[in-house]
Amino acid sequence: MHARRVVERTTAARPGRIERRARAGVALVFATNGLVYANLLPRFPQLKDDLGLTNAQLGLAVAAMPFGALLAGLTAGALIARFRSSRVASFGMAVIAAGVVLVGFAPGWGLFAAAMFLVGAADAVVDVAQNAHGLRVQRRYGRSILNSFHALWSVGAVAGGLMGSAAAGIAMALPLHLGLSSALSVLIAVAVYPLLLRGPEDAERRDPGGTGGQAPAGRRPWAGLGLRTVLLLLVFGLVANSGTVVEDAGATWAAVYLDGLGAGAAIAGLGFVALQGCQFVGRLLGDRMVDRFGQRAVTRAGGALVLAGMGTALAFPTVPGSVAGFGIAGFGVATLVPAAMTAADRIPGLAPGAGLTVVTWLMRVGFLLSPPVIGVIADAAGLRTGLLVVPLAGLVVLFLAAALPGRRAPAG
Repeated sequence: MHARRVVERTTAARPGRIERRARAGVALVFATNGLVYANLLPRFPQLKDDLGLTNAQLGLAVAAMPFGALLAGLTAGALIARFRSSRVASFGMAVIAAGVVLVGFAPGWGLFAAAMFLVGAADAVVDVAQNAHGLRVQRRYGRSILNSFHALWSVGAVAGGLMGSAAAGIAMALPLHLGLSSALSVLIAVAVYPLLLRGPEDAERRDPGGTGGQAPAGRRPWAGLGLRTVLLLLVFGLVANSGTVVEDAGATWAAVYLDGLGAGAAIAGLGFVALQGCQFVGRLLGDRMVDRFGQRAVTRAGGALVLAGMGTALAFPTVPGSVAGFGIAGFGVATLVPAAMTAADRIPGLAPGAGLTVVTWLMRVGFLLSPPVIGVIADAAGLRTGLLVVPLAGLVVLFLAAALPGRRAPAG
């Protein structure tokens, strides 16, 4: 069930000034998208205390974010078709920032949850738009560069987390901190708008009919949707979901699992650090690996690493082995989400951004369901059993990688 290749117009081997400017602009949009929300994460303990929330109330308020993303995510394709990905990505950052600032002024649980809903809804749309524009730039380059954008999102998220931690450490007022960090993010995102590509979303695609196998930009996003297209979208969505399950397992459960193995407080956090650090390295190397070996081979190898790394760590539970297992899994999933997005964007018959919208929406389902599913299994049979979903995700990727494209001929 391989996706039929879409013929794409690319530039010469050496990108010109327009391409380099656009790449820099998209990179900064990704970085600010990671920066704006990450500033909020270290302030959750203060919010919990200031608003007098229970753990359950805090969890429900935070869960409003992926819920908002699920409801708004499917509108991204229509918004991109109407306003172009460059505008949605840059100016949509202001809506995310508004939600983050509202959190700082929330007098109680209701506005806190509503603000998180707004953040999630806007972030889902911006996420699709920034990836859609990144794929436009990638087509102009004629080689893989999408992984480098996701690596810069990680850089922005780390920077935002450090900013939030510093603000909490000096007891900076929450509205002031979130107002300044959000204003900085919006300023950068809007300032780089002139660097982004102009023209219609399908400008980099071509075929004898002029649409590169895609529905024209003005056509309804879901025109031509058939059974084969639906199956491909589901497959690519499962690949992306497998990546998010592994990421969320490291973020939510790694420290708890390592603590249960007897690791101290300082060591327990290394599982998440190992996963994020190795994922960042994998994304830096990912574009070259994809260009050399093809998306299918790199994805298959990533699934095998997740299966072997976390499978071994869970079979022989030790603190060093578990930290290494999370790190290997992070490296394995580094290219999964960009791979699924790239493949979905190339499905023939869909308007620009439509396939990307569906896969991103399916990915948000994984973010919403993964923590409670692992938690329920952990309560019933132990966290070690619950974390078996991680090597299972690797097995799913190993099986579904066959649907992804193989190695492409060099541009030109």
